[in-house]
This record gives sequence, structure tokens and C-alpha cells, in this order.
Amino acid sequence: MNVEYTGRHYEVTPAIRKEVETGLTKIRKILGDRFETKVILAVEKHRHKAEITISPRNGPLVGLAQAKDMTIAVNEALDHLEKQAVKYKARWELKKRNARKSEEANKWNGHSSHEDIQTAVGLTEKTAVPVVVHKYPAVAKTTEVHLVRSDESVAMRPMTLEEAIKEAHFRDRDVFVFRDPKGKVMVLHRARDGKMQLIEVP
Repeated sequence: MNVEYTGRHYEVTPAIRKEVETGLTKIRKILGDRFETKVILAVEKHRHKAEITISPRNGPLVGLAQAKDMTIAVNEALDHLEKQAVKYKARWELKKRNARKSEEANKWNGHSSHEDIQTAVGLTEKTAVPVVVHKYPAVAKTTEVHLVRSDESVAMRPMTLEEAIKEAHFRDRDVFVFRDPKGKVMVLHRARDGKMQLIEVP
């Protein structure tokens, strides 16, 4: 564990080092091992200040705290840092998931990294016509399923088809479930071409 310590009007003790390294072990479980750590411990007018900076791939995270005792200051700075690390990881995973979704969407839209095979079709070399054959994977990869309960996609009151279409657009829903004035369950579904389809539930 590569940790750089700086003491300002304060001597960094083995007990404090152990405290810092125990706290960093938790953070490493969240973010992995690939970051440098700088610890600045200072005493100013009987106030103990701890500043712990870690440098993961997308920018530094800083934990700051001050207290009457250096151990308390260090632990507060580590707690602050741990919360930031959890947020950082959540943001990074969301970014990765969105990138994967757009990659999958591109595959479905024909922009995949498929192999193109150049060939020619015809009886003789003179009459042959060049043709590009697109080779796609035999089985499309399935994406992870995330179940989310949503009240936004269900109408609470009966409505006409026109009202339901307006409501689906307003709520920005691709699927919208509603009852018509006669009480029949209907499902509006936005297809890939952007057109709304109406499904009558038997």
C-alpha cells in the first residue's frame, strides 16, 4: 500500500499510520488497488487537521476533517472519503452501463463490429456483381435484466385513446397501460420506428 505521509507541526505515529491504512483497506474494497494516497496531518492552535487524498482514474477524491484529537480527525476524514468512493463507483458503473447499452443499441441498428465478407455473384467473371455479405453473431447477447416498479407507466383513471397518447408523450413512456371509458385494459407501445401501437388486453 503506497501512502505518502506529511506532518505539519505533528509527528506521524505508527498508531496513526495503522488507523489510516485500516480505513484505506475499506476504500480499496470499493475502488480496487489502483490509486495513490497522500495524507497531510497538521496541528494548528490545538486543532488537529487530517487531509487524505486518493487519486483513482477519473480525478482525485479528498477527505477533510478537524477535531481535538488526531485519531478522531483521521477517522472522520476516512469516513468522508469512503462516502465519496461509494458515489464515485456508482457514477462510474452507471457510465459503463450506459456505454454498454448504446453499444447494444448500435448492434441492433446494424452498426455492430460484425465481419464484412467481400464476394461476387455471377455465372462468369465478366457478369459477376460484387456483393458485401454481413456476418452477424449467430446468437444475440442478452443484456442484464433490471426490474423497476413504476407508477408512471400506468394510468390511475379511465381515459380515451387520444388522452392516453398525450399522457404517454407527456410522461415520456415507451409503454403505457390504461383503461378505456368502458373499463377495458389497453397497452400503448412505442415501436422502434417511433410509431405508437395499441394492444388490446383480452
